[in-house]
Amino acid sequence: MDRITLEPDKRGGKPCIRGLRITVYDILEYLASGMTEAEILADFPDLEREDIWAALTFAAERERRLVSIPPR
Repeated sequence: MDRITLEPDKRGGKPCIRGLRITVYDILEYLASGMTEAEILADFPDLEREDIWAALTFAAERERRLVSIPPR
């Protein structure tokens, strides 16, 4: 998870990839729109395959924390 950075002065403090101006949300939107990993990497040469996986892992962990339903 060291690939995800949070900097208050960059992209409004949103989680970014390795201090770049590419947010986790940007990557998720590209994937959701149908872009392949190869297309994203071709369009953004600063990104690495591991960055995409880190974004997915970050989103999954965040979702897991947000959607924790207490037992009845």
